[in-house]
Amino acid sequence: MHFNRRSLQMQGTLKRLSNAALHLSDVETGLGTLHASTQGLNPRAECGVNADVEKHLELGKKLLAAGQLADALSQFHAAVDGDPDNYIAYYRRATVFLAMGKSKAALPDLTKVIELKMDFTAARLQRGHLLLKQGKLDEAEDDFKKVLKSNPSENEEKEAQLQLVKSDEMQRLRSQALDAFESSDYTAAITFLDKILEVCVWDAELRELRAECFIKEGEPRKAISDLKAASKLKNDNTEAFYKISTLYYQLGDHELSLSEVRECLKLDQDHKRCFAHYKQVKKLNKLIESAEELIRDGRYTDATSKYESVMKTEPSVSEYTIRSKERICHCFSKDEKPVEAIRVCSEVLQMEPDNVNALKDRAEAYLIEEMYDEAIQDYETAQEHNENDQQIREGLEKAQRLLKQSQKRDYYKILGVKRNAKKQEIIKAYRKLALQWHPDNFQNEEEKKKAEKKFIDIAAAKEVLSDPEMRKKFDDGEDPLDAESQQGGGGSPFHRSWNSWQGFNPFSSGGPFRFKFHFN
Repeated sequence: MHFNRRSLQMQGTLKRLSNAALHLSDVETGLGTLHASTQGLNPRAECGVNADVEKHLELGKKLLAAGQLADALSQFHAAVDGDPDNYIAYYRRATVFLAMGKSKAALPDLTKVIELKMDFTAARLQRGHLLLKQGKLDEAEDDFKKVLKSNPSENEEKEAQLQLVKSDEMQRLRSQALDAFESSDYTAAITFLDKILEVCVWDAELRELRAECFIKEGEPRKAISDLKAASKLKNDNTEAFYKISTLYYQLGDHELSLSEVRECLKLDQDHKRCFAHYKQVKKLNKLIESAEELIRDGRYTDATSKYESVMKTEPSVSEYTIRSKERICHCFSKDEKPVEAIRVCSEVLQMEPDNVNALKDRAEAYLIEEMYDEAIQDYETAQEHNENDQQIREGLEKAQRLLKQSQKRDYYKILGVKRNAKKQEIIKAYRKLALQWHPDNFQNEEEKKKAEKKFIDIAAAKEVLSDPEMRKKFDDGEDPLDAESQQGGGGSPFHRSWNSWQGFNPFSSGGPFRFKFHFN
């Protein structure tokens, strides 16, 4: 795409240069000025060209033909400085400005050409084109009519007539657009303005009018696009920058809002509305930046407090409430507060059912709460909206493994602890259950066998959950003691009889078995 766009731009530039060269060729052939010095004529006879100016013009012409615009412009600057009454120098410089996309700079040069030579139809026609693009329809029509009265060439006459028809059509469309706007028929106004702005592309007022229509129609981003163009087309356009900033603010984009309002204050530091808005955006921006820094540092409780302040600072713009709750939901999930995370994430998803971030964070909270079906559902919904997100894909796979795992042996359930339990809680639960289910406590043979199985599971759970590496494997959905889940297939060290466990001390640090343990 980049190559094609560059190619089109270059083709457009070459076309403009070619047209300009044709205009110059017609003028110079008729006047016999280009080669006057070589023919022994007075070089100032027609254009006031002296030897140095002639040199700059010739060199500039060659550079222009070669597409070396900056160098050509320098030569024509020198020609204008050397002879301020040389209309050819002004015209060529205007041609370069146009090729460089600098229409504002070209317009004064074309006006100067017409002042110096009233019957220069090529310059007047070119100026008419620029005025039409700027939406100055009356002035453009005046130029086109004067071209028709100045003995133009056949092509110039045809072009002037065509542009007059176009200008008349723009006058009619503008009148219809204004009537529609006054009648609050903003859809119709936009339709008329779309057609006008295809021709009057540099009309700042019409772009601002269409922006107002877009705002009324609830399309702020389209309004921003027009206002940005208007801010460049009109000098010191503080009003455009103010409106752009407030629109970004309403959309929840506080950073861009701050950037645009600063542009307004650069133009007018005493602008009351811009300054008041600047203070509000800056305060909100500071709170959000601070909250995000706290999240990066893992200080989730403090970050939650900051985002609660954001909602209090700007309660009237719903976007900040939604975004703040989204981040609070994230903080609760990362801080392993699943109940709070599920509650806040659900509030966000009521407002934005397709919020991928909230879906991911709620899914993580569901995993902590061992609500695997709900976690899978959230991950699958998130994946529908962002199928290339690796975090979603990995989370879904983990949730599916944990669901499958929960249907087998769950070490957390065996010890009766939460998935986020600390090591001390795990050891404490294990000791309590080991005492309760030690087989020596049971005399009945059937009860003893049941206790032996229970005790083996309790010991296995303690072994896995007290070892960080083994626990991580289990948390990722892999049972490190299950032969089926091991790629090597080597059996589980816990798949053995009760006899191998006799002599085990449940109050040891988990090392080798030391002595037989009997209860009365």
